[in-house]
Amino acid sequence: MKALFLLLALALGLGTTVSAGPAVIECWLVEDAGGGRLSKRPAALLLRQGPGGLPPRPDLDPELYLKVHDPAGALQAAFRRYPRSAPAPHCEMSRYVPLPASANWAKGLSPEQNCPRSLDGTWLMVSMSSPILGVSSLMRPQSEPQQETAPITMATVVLTVLTHTPTTQVQLGKDALLDLSFAYMPPTPEATTSLAPGPPPFGLEWRHQHQGKGHLLLAATPGLDGQMPAARHGAVAFAAWDDNEPWGPWTGNGTLWLPAVRPFQEGAYLATIHLPYLQGQVTLELAVQKPPKVSLMPTPLVWAVPGEAPPELLCLVSHFYPSEGLEVEWELRGGPEGSFQKAQGKRWLSALRQHSDGSVSLSGHLQLPPVTSAQHGARYACRVPLVRFTMLVLK
Repeated sequence: MKALFLLLALALGLGTTVSAGPAVIECWLVEDAGGGRLSKRPAALLLRQGPGGLPPRPDLDPELYLKVHDPAGALQAAFRRYPRSAPAPHCEMSRYVPLPASANWAKGLSPEQNCPRSLDGTWLMVSMSSPILGVSSLMRPQSEPQQETAPITMATVVLTVLTHTPTTQVQLGKDALLDLSFAYMPPTPEATTSLAPGPPPFGLEWRHQHQGKGHLLLAATPGLDGQMPAARHGAVAFAAWDDNEPWGPWTGNGTLWLPAVRPFQEGAYLATIHLPYLQGQVTLELAVQKPPKVSLMPTPLVWAVPGEAPPELLCLVSHFYPSEGLEVEWELRGGPEGSFQKAQGKRWLSALRQHSDGSVSLSGHLQLPPVTSAQHGARYACRVPLVRFTMLVLK
């Protein structure tokens, strides 16, 4: 009976997961309007159709109301698991023209400079981002809208590049793992039969951008010969197809591992999957942090004679990152007012001290005014974000 209960619980949990997520994603088609301007037109992606039939969208151009057909299933699976409470993803699409990869290390993916005729036609690059995931999908819409219960255009997903870690926070000195997966289904039977059975060669590219500067971090073309640029900062990628089906669809992994992360590795990471004449890219953000250690001096007690100023109080905030926005606040508890209040006195911060691991330290100073006998037993607290240290200073 207990086993049956567990099976039922798992089945119910799975059903809840599968039914979650949006059925329709509102989007924008972004196009060049000339003169350095961009135009935006509303669009929508219908990921799945409910029992009530096709929802009409008279507000949309039928060519921009897209019913998504996803043979590999990666895009629709990602949004089936999308939490209902999460904000709707931001979605933009643009026209796409298949081209060979421009990087020298990826030339072997496209031996012919002319794009094959099987890739002719209209293509759309759809980019979606949210705190939950980042997605880039290449879609091939039909040339004409079809008439169901409402005019709509069928769009077939060819390549999906996906991350479940669009924003990652890692503690200074720890390893970072930036998730990346991708899925591909050849767009036409001709594209499939022109290749040997099995997944095609692909290129994986990770670039890093920080403070206005960018560089190639890692590149790989599994299954192809050729000289590859050396990986930087010890970066390692798990670059491989997950399966070896003869004609697709195929899924792959391009997750990046960064060992012992330092502050200079913060910033944007651009992950690009290169296929012959097709590319998909997502952007991930990496933030490095280290909570401070806080201590007070002198400890544990400070003696002061009424009418005289106590010794200067020193709050040591050490080995933390980042330094932006950190504040040192002083509070007084007890004393004449009873409850806590902002401590009076002259206060200042020292300059930052840099450490070899990239963390920083500083000290906060408080010079108290002369005390009275009513302040006997008062407690002073040094407070910084997320950390609090309290010390009895008057007796």
